Amino acid sequence: MREEKAKRLEYVARAYYEQDLTQAQIAAELGTSRPFVSKLLQEAKAAGIVEIRINSPLPTHTKALTAAKSTFGIRGGALIQPGEDAGQLDTLLSMAAARLIEDLGGGRLGLAWGAQIGAFVATIEKHPNLRSKVSEVCPLVGNRGVPIRYYHSSENALAVARQLGAQAFALNAPALVETPRELESLRATEGYQAMLDRWNHLDVALVNVGNHPSTPDFATQARFGKLLTVHRAVGHLVAYCYNRPGHIIHSDHDYAVQIPLESLGKTKSVIGLCNSTTSPDALRGALRTGLLTHVVAPEPLITTILQTEAA
Repeated sequence: MREEKAKRLEYVARAYYEQDLTQAQIAAELGTSRPFVSKLLQEAKAAGIVEIRINSPLPTHTKALTAAKSTFGIRGGALIQPGEDAGQLDTLLSMAAARLIEDLGGGRLGLAWGAQIGAFVATIEKHPNLRSKVSEVCPLVGNRGVPIRYYHSSENALAVARQLGAQAFALNAPALVETPRELESLRATEGYQAMLDRWNHLDVALVNVGNHPSTPDFATQARFGKLLTVHRAVGHLVAYCYNRPGHIIHSDHDYAVQIPLESLGKTKSVIGLCNSTTSPDALRGALRTGLLTHVVAPEPLITTILQTEAA
């Protein structure tokens, strides 16, 4: 490369990357067009004059993750170092989940509910990716009749699909019905059967790892009575409750409308998403259910669990 051209490429690169001038400003200064400046920047990269390195704040491979894979039989995930701001940590966890979904190939995505999923939806809305590999998004549970956005599952699925350029599918059903006859009737509908078929062919499911009790309510009382106390529930995935050994707690009065366990169990990748408040017991129990293939969590949380397992 001629020295004159090399100097020109260096000048344009420094103006753009170090002085933060726009391509239009550089073009005006040189008396040329913005597309020509863009071409010069590409040539600077190709010639090695510009080297771009991205230092991600979202580590995915750590000793703790390797140990978690060995201990709990998961395939991978992402562990995040917390800072002083819990809200920032939840955003980083959500960003890590979004990147993991892409790394896993995207495809058909199922979305649960809860505060963790709400943070994920909010993050996707702030950082849309219309080139995402996600092709479809559907809810994993019906909608709660409460004025809290992250329990409106179908709306969340629609919001995520819109930001990822994917197709959204809604589950027009409540999260809970009151009688077995209602549940049987709902499951017989064409809409539910279509959703069941999607649940049986998911590529990725993003599920909440929530503490128990997160917010005690009458609906939970009606579903389980004293069973959650008797069996010492520690957390919930979607709307399934489990105890510390990872056993799902079943009730004859549980009429929740959600992805069946057998469908979740055959999903290619199931990501358990934690947040800044997830307890060690909740995550430990979730990992022991055998439903999770990946986990996104604060690294100290995994470290605490591993220390307890080794004791």
